[in-house]
Amino acid sequence: MPRLTPRASLARARKRARERFTPELLRRLGLIAVALTILGLSLIGLFSLTRGTPVERLRRDGANGLAAVGDPLFTRTMEVYTGTPLLSGNAVEVLVNGDGTYPALWRDLEGAERTITIQMYYSQPGDVAERLARILADRVRRGVRVLLLLDGFGSKQLQGDWLHAVRRSGVEVLLFRDLAWYQVDRAASRSHVRAVVIDGRIGYTGGFGIADQWLGDGHHADQWRETNVRFRGPVVAQLQAAFAVAWAEESGELLVGDQFYPRLAVDSAGPVRAGLAFASPTIGSTEAERLLALTIAGARRTLYISNSYFLPDDDFRRFLREAAAGGVDVRVLTASRTQTDVKSVYYASRARYEELLTSGVRMYEYGPAMMHAKTIVVDGAWSAIGSMNFDNRSLALNNESNLLALDAGVGALLDSLFLDDLRHSREVTLASFRKRPFWQRFLERVATLFSRIL
Repeated sequence: MPRLTPRASLARARKRARERFTPELLRRLGLIAVALTILGLSLIGLFSLTRGTPVERLRRDGANGLAAVGDPLFTRTMEVYTGTPLLSGNAVEVLVNGDGTYPALWRDLEGAERTITIQMYYSQPGDVAERLARILADRVRRGVRVLLLLDGFGSKQLQGDWLHAVRRSGVEVLLFRDLAWYQVDRAASRSHVRAVVIDGRIGYTGGFGIADQWLGDGHHADQWRETNVRFRGPVVAQLQAAFAVAWAEESGELLVGDQFYPRLAVDSAGPVRAGLAFASPTIGSTEAERLLALTIAGARRTLYISNSYFLPDDDFRRFLREAAAGGVDVRVLTASRTQTDVKSVYYASRARYEELLTSGVRMYEYGPAMMHAKTIVVDGAWSAIGSMNFDNRSLALNNESNLLALDAGVGALLDSLFLDDLRHSREVTLASFRKRPFWQRFLERVATLFSRIL
């Protein structure tokens, strides 16, 4: 057989390829490639949406393991693991419910002279929104620079006419991670932060929002039970920086200068040692996870937790059980079935009750209103007040803000507030819980399947 020339060999190979890769086969291969790409992207999105926190245990090397909350070693450990310096010279006021929060907030906003910065997760039309709009417009007319950052998801209902009117008044308004098709990769990563800073000298954080359900005394069904905090001193700059990080993401503008970070007077604002913990999501362990794990491990006598959405994962339930087994009085106050605003979270939370109750953790459900407070107080000395829930979304997915205070006065006040709330709550005992009807057990099992994203 005569040998083919290189050109003839190439022509024959091309002919065989055309015969093998028919248009129908190429179409099928293309569809398979598209399907594999979509599957891969879907898995990436699913894993991103449902990622959890990786810390499983605390290694307790040394004579006593992790120091108690009153030990300087506890403070140093907390600072390095959360990136939150605890600074002396702060004044801290615990604000209870809307009645204790909004009058002080309106007064401070009306007295602003240079700058107002506000970041809010949840907002709705109503009296609170209208009052805020009037105050901000008035401050702009008087030469105050006002920056307002609203979450694109949580504040969706406040957009439209209200937003246009506020912008026309001169307030600089941005939507944080607004919901749009070209930003779908950021849709699940929200900023749950509540931050108000006036003249760089007064700060507010907590669980409140721009919505009327936070008005009132927290003892009526339409008036949410909330705990917020107002503070002055060097810790305010930390809250301002948390706002500035989010503002820079949306505006490209990094806020600097003494209008936002004024030089403080030589004398301190108060006696409290405090820090503002700003937690943000990452691939691995988060500041929020480390803060909560170290706080539980530092308890020696009492650990009182008030939290609206109580969904601890396997590891955090073990931390709580270990604390109770070690003699710590561990009590958790959360929302009740009749008052919760998210029934799926309530049932997923109750799926965890029996494991905790059998280990000595005491569970309570607040009766009069929606329990929305997010506070922790340990041994009457170490306190956290802010926006962070006890769930995977806060620990792994959201930005959160929490004021940390190492102070007996603040701790005693939170202890007293917690015990007073228990007077208006129902304790869930192990015996009564085991008698719950079948339909509740069924809903608990279904709800817990989605606990990573609730």
